[in-house]
Formats: sequence, structure tokens, C-alpha cells
Amino acid sequence: NPVIMRKIRNPYLGLEDQGYNCFACCPQNPYGLKMEFYEDGDDIVSIWEPHLNFQSWIGTLHGGIQATLLDEAGGWIISRKLQTTGMTTHLNVRYKSSVPVGKGPIEIRARLKEMKRNFAFIEAEISHEGIICSTCEMVYCTFSKEVAEKDFHFRGCSLEEE
Repeated sequence: NPVIMRKIRNPYLGLEDQGYNCFACCPQNPYGLKMEFYEDGDDIVSIWEPHLNFQSWIGTLHGGIQATLLDEAGGWIISRKLQTTGMTTHLNVRYKSSVPVGKGPIEIRARLKEMKRNFAFIEAEISHEGIICSTCEMVYCTFSKEVAEKDFHFRGCSLEEE
């Protein structure tokens, strides 16, 4: 019984007048990555097309952009799976093979591994055509629901069909 990926509603749309302009996920940021996210069981997934403007060496996605893609997927774990906000405290990326640009979409996939108090331990990877190109272990310090609402305008993260 295959799991069907379900699109996650961006909980920050409509907050542009409050300053929402995230480099990774704001669809209106002209310089941004414009990532969108899906729920696939326990995983959060983004299918993203590497643009030539984000390359380092010819035909290769910049490592800093890869780190951003992985980090953002972790942030959406916090929003969707934990229904709060947080901040990255550790990000450990391992680059296994180059990620091509201009050769079709890549998949960024993240999952929550464990919670210790308010710290979320998350793992993620980037793959192209089924080959894992980079992996990441990250830690997020999660905020209380009150802080998430008061300081980050967070009112919950739902699926588009909900």
C-alpha cells in the first residue's frame, strides 16, 4: 500500500507584511529557492529543481545551497511533525557525490530520529535519480507553543487538503 505524498500548506504565507521573506521557502523571494514540502509518512519531502544560478563548479550544486536545502527540510519537520518552531543548533553535512544542476529535479527528505527534552535530532538526505548525494544530521532547539505563536506568528502547520 504505497504512501501518497500530501502537500503541506506553508504556514507563513500571508505574513509577508510582517517581514516573511525566507530564502528557502518564501515563494515571493526573487532570489530564493522557493521550496515546497510534502508529507510522506514520517518523512518530510521537497522535490526541487537545481537552477544554474546555484552552482559552484560547472554543473554542480553549491555545497552551501545543499546545506540550506537540508536545514530547511529539518525546519519543516519542526513545523509539521512537532507543530511548533525552533532554531538550528547543529548542522553536520556529509557530501558523498556531486549534485548535478540542469539534470532534473532532486529530492530532499528529512525525518525526526529522536527528541531529548526540547531538542529534535533530525536526519536528512539529498538524492538525484535515486542516488544519495549528501546526508545530514542536525539538531534543532524547539520553542514552546506560546513562543512559536507570540514571536514567530506560528498558528499550526496543516496539509493543503485539511
